[in-house]
Amino acid sequence: MSSSRRDPYPDALRAGALLVVVFGHWMATLPRLVDGRLVDTDHLLAAWDAAGMLTWLVQVVPLFVFVSAAVSTAGVERRLAAGRQRHWWAARALSLARPTVSYLVVLVALALVALLSDGRLLGVFGQSLTIHLWFLLMLLTVQALLPWCLRMDTRMGVAAIALLVLAAGVLDLARADAGSLQALRELGARVAERQPGIAWLNMLVVWLVPQQLGIAWARGRFRGPAAGAGFVLLGAAWLLLAMGSGYPVAMVGVALAGNNMLPPTLALLGVVWLQVGVVLLCEPLARRLLAGHAPARAITVLGALGMPLYLWHKLAELPAAWLGERLGLPIDAGLPGEPGFWLGRACWIGLCLLMVAPVIAAVLRFELARARDVPPVDNLGRILLGGLALYAGLAAALVWGAWPGAAIGLPLLLLASWQLRRRGDAPRDDEGRADAR
Repeated sequence: MSSSRRDPYPDALRAGALLVVVFGHWMATLPRLVDGRLVDTDHLLAAWDAAGMLTWLVQVVPLFVFVSAAVSTAGVERRLAAGRQRHWWAARALSLARPTVSYLVVLVALALVALLSDGRLLGVFGQSLTIHLWFLLMLLTVQALLPWCLRMDTRMGVAAIALLVLAAGVLDLARADAGSLQALRELGARVAERQPGIAWLNMLVVWLVPQQLGIAWARGRFRGPAAGAGFVLLGAAWLLLAMGSGYPVAMVGVALAGNNMLPPTLALLGVVWLQVGVVLLCEPLARRLLAGHAPARAITVLGALGMPLYLWHKLAELPAAWLGERLGLPIDAGLPGEPGFWLGRACWIGLCLLMVAPVIAAVLRFELARARDVPPVDNLGRILLGGLALYAGLAAALVWGAWPGAAIGLPLLLLASWQLRRRGDAPRDDEGRADAR
């Protein structure tokens, strides 16, 4: 993974993970209509208990963290050697802040229009239009610790992974107040019924596990189908034990369907092992399939679409709902098991695809027209101020939705983008470019 030629396999994995997230979000959104007008949305997991097991496949955030760490390892090692690791994080933060500013600008504009007219649809979708920004907060945090994780791997090897898993386990044990053998047998049930308390630290600890695994993979600490099979078996056994002890089945944070995400629990690590195993099992065949020029071009295109598609795909639900109402399409098809439910899902996803295409085309045209490869700042004070503003802006939008969250978050993200960008005639450092590496 350290060769000069960009490795298409990790890029393909990241692009595939983002596509799964996008389609998963659309599939999970159940529009609810009354007299042909959208009045609310439901969540698939809240309406269908059996869908919880599907999240073992579509909860691909661990895969994205794993691959991002593997791809970034060589570049961060170079920066560590040059004493410029904070410059790398500033580049990553800037590359996320700038497109998010554009997204929040549009949300604020829509909210202002809604205040002056019928804001019914924006009211229904308001919170869901920013909920996916949690991922940016998590990714920025774990990547800020990537240099520390590299040092852990250097000193401890795969034992660093075991240490993080042990820490996550201790936090779940503390949450469950499991001080007896019977309590251990009921660990998952006790975790699910108690407030997280100190286990909120697993919002960091658990997500560092796939990052540490990605570093180990990049450095060749485990390879090949045999290791992959071992991870798959570990993941399957882990999930069986977790479900047996009472952990919720669903691997996303939907309260009515259980919650292994807020904060992440030990059960989520079972999905981590499975996904890493599948990556290793598929690696030889995937690399052969991706060796040609045509697959490489396709992966490049998907990679370019990745962040715009992730940021903007939820916005496509607004015009999709509007068009579904106007055409009288069965976007509200009731509950799973009822006639026409899957036809309704197909109509809804088809409308979202139709609506997202012009949105992404406009976004890409705008992003390509403005300055690219903006050099990041290398001043610690400005990085800290920009980082704090970025976190605060994303958090405001995440908590308060399109309105007033986006309006509060927008000036904070503008401040972050301004502080993280190198200004004046400072010399350009190609190592600091805001790329995925």
